[in-house]
Amino acid sequence: MTDYTTVSIPKDLAERVDETIEGTSFSSTSDLVRFLLRSIVIQHQQKGELTEGEFQEIADQLRDLGYLQ
Repeated sequence: MTDYTTVSIPKDLAERVDETIEGTSFSSTSDLVRFLLRSIVIQHQQKGELTEGEFQEIADQLRDLGYLQ
């Protein structure tokens, strides 16, 4: 059995995500977040260490999505 933890995001972001995933294969905000985080982790594992530029690009994308301030 898989253990889970909770990640909090602002309600306005959750609403934007809900609108974004309508008509896609993602059934929830959690599905999308899991997909995005897995993608980042897999990319990191395949390349080895992230460069400072790659890290900044990911941070910028997460900031644009409202995960970082």
